[in-house]
Amino acid sequence: MTVENSIGTDVPETPSAVGRAAVEAFGPQRFSNRELSRLDFGGRLLDLAEDSSLALLERVKFVAIFAELLDEFFQVRVTGLEDQVAAGIRTRSADGLRPGEQLAAIRERVIELTHRQDRTFLDQLVPSLAEAGIHFSDVADLDEDDRVFLDDVFERQIFPVLTPLSVDPGHPFPNISNLSLNLAVQVEDPVSGERRIARVKVPPILPRFVVMPDGERFVALEKVIAAHLDQLFPGMTIGQHEAFRVTRNVDLTLEEDEADDLLVAIELELRRQRFGRAVRLEITHGASSEIRDLLARELDLSEDAVYALEAPVALGGLWALHALDRPDLHAERWTPVVPPALRSPEGEHPDLFAILRRQDVLVHHPYESFGASVEAFIEQAANDPDVLGIKQTLYRTSGDSPIVASLIRAAEAGKQVAALVELKARFDEAANIGWAKTLEDAGVHVVYGVMGFKTHSKTALVLRREGDEIRRYCHIGTGNYNSKTARVYEDVGLLTADPNLAADVGDLFNFLTGFSRQGTFRELLVSPGSLRSGLIARIDHERDRGPEGRIVMKANGLTDPEMIDSLYEASQAGVPIDLAIRGMCCLRPGIPGLSETISVRSVVGEFLEHSRIYSFGRPEDDGGPSVFIGSADPMERNLDRRIEAVTPVYDPRLRDRLLEVLELTFEDDTNTWLLGPDRRWRRLMHATGISVQATLKAMALAESRIRLEA
Repeated sequence: MTVENSIGTDVPETPSAVGRAAVEAFGPQRFSNRELSRLDFGGRLLDLAEDSSLALLERVKFVAIFAELLDEFFQVRVTGLEDQVAAGIRTRSADGLRPGEQLAAIRERVIELTHRQDRTFLDQLVPSLAEAGIHFSDVADLDEDDRVFLDDVFERQIFPVLTPLSVDPGHPFPNISNLSLNLAVQVEDPVSGERRIARVKVPPILPRFVVMPDGERFVALEKVIAAHLDQLFPGMTIGQHEAFRVTRNVDLTLEEDEADDLLVAIELELRRQRFGRAVRLEITHGASSEIRDLLARELDLSEDAVYALEAPVALGGLWALHALDRPDLHAERWTPVVPPALRSPEGEHPDLFAILRRQDVLVHHPYESFGASVEAFIEQAANDPDVLGIKQTLYRTSGDSPIVASLIRAAEAGKQVAALVELKARFDEAANIGWAKTLEDAGVHVVYGVMGFKTHSKTALVLRREGDEIRRYCHIGTGNYNSKTARVYEDVGLLTADPNLAADVGDLFNFLTGFSRQGTFRELLVSPGSLRSGLIARIDHERDRGPEGRIVMKANGLTDPEMIDSLYEASQAGVPIDLAIRGMCCLRPGIPGLSETISVRSVVGEFLEHSRIYSFGRPEDDGGPSVFIGSADPMERNLDRRIEAVTPVYDPRLRDRLLEVLELTFEDDTNTWLLGPDRRWRRLMHATGISVQATLKAMALAESRIRLEA
């Protein structure tokens, strides 16, 4: 006999059933769709864009982030599904949808979200910006003096770099690069009556907006160009013109085992990417069918791949507006404090190695300074004559990276320096190729990782001669070695001289740079290998404790079916489970008989919640809970297709600090959305007004003052 449960699928009526079979009996409906969950995160970004309690330019920022999220989503996720459809693959996702069904659901959701984006921008942000003295102007609204100014700007700064391209038998449809903003223009010869469509690319090297002399009015660059089309097509009659943009497939299709030189192969693939297969056409709402149909036909796109927008195309360009020097319209600027354990008398540089010989140090960015901790650690290693070697992973780094500068300086000083530069870090491939060449030119041993895997671990190792031995010091973190993102991404990192952890990091680097089958580590959980089994074993241990157990996780995404099913089993055994998942979450909480003891929340605020923290057990347990931090989310790619490192944190002081961060995360009701069993995210009301990010700022400042007074 079966009964209908709350998620709409039949399950065996066997209350005594335990284990994986009892979980699997709920069928694919026990999962949420990964792609739709990603789009749900976009909905939370729009919630913030609509939040009138936030600073106005911060709301503009969230629209820009949403627009960029959609760009990435189409370039990677949608292209992958379309490839499956083209190949005739009908395999169902974990939640039971075939690729074609997922694409249909995605289109419906994207139309809903982009309509909401357009209305938020046009109906809320544009009027509010106007009240604040920032006006989006049309050329038709300008007076004669303004037009003279705009004519001068066009002739001197814009016209020389424009290249109009017509479409006719002698001029085939031009290659349109990925995410470039363009104008499609109807042009007619008044003498012959011949009509053509021409394309004008909006130069990406120019500012997105032309600022009028009063400093308050902004004219979009494409509108300035559109107002001067007669100069691009002299003697012609200009018809309708529309802004449009094409999104293309940018996923690397490189077969590594066929590439003799990985760096050269990726460089070639990046050139191909700019004109990869088109997957989306964005065009202004109300565009003529002639222009719309021509673009879709020439780009080989179906009607389902065309998205008509009421707001300007390419709202990611609003970052230019967010960069305005208007402190009154921004959130209060946060300046990270020096980590208390690394503070020294004014004017003195702390001896980080001496500090780490005494104690481990936990750093929490951006509340605590990345420069005064991680960058200072590598800088001191580069300058210390007793340091013999430095090894570092680089997944994404900033354009003016102090860490890269320190590695170069260390190599030039004769130290052994090895850098693992991940060339396949999506959207950073070109930058990483540049860094790899720069490091190699300086004498750094540069490697590109393990074939078939991305190296995503955030690890650094310093080898220092002390007496008659060499001591290892290391950093293991959750975020990239990037000084820019460290100011806006929330991450934690462990600086330590613990012999076992440091030896593990050394073994990990030997595995990455050498040729071995290193599979066991003393303390680290490493993927692929021990990470998946290690996390599941700890979940299972709490499951066996039943209601006396406890699981708390903070991560960016939770999509791995096996991990989710393990959490379901623990919930069926009565284990309280709290999950803070910022982005994608395929687990469905609160379902009777399956996940009643699981809560899922997402914190989205001023800083991007990026740290991965895992806690198993209760504070009252003998020895307290086991706490881990690291680079890996509980997602298939992290557990199976990437090199990741997750470390235990043993020091009770540091462990308690991480538990405090988790506790504050689950007390937040200012920047929090709760996931319901119906797959819907709902924003929490401000019952207490607690903000985890505001609280951690206040705590960092208070600790800083205490140390200064001491």
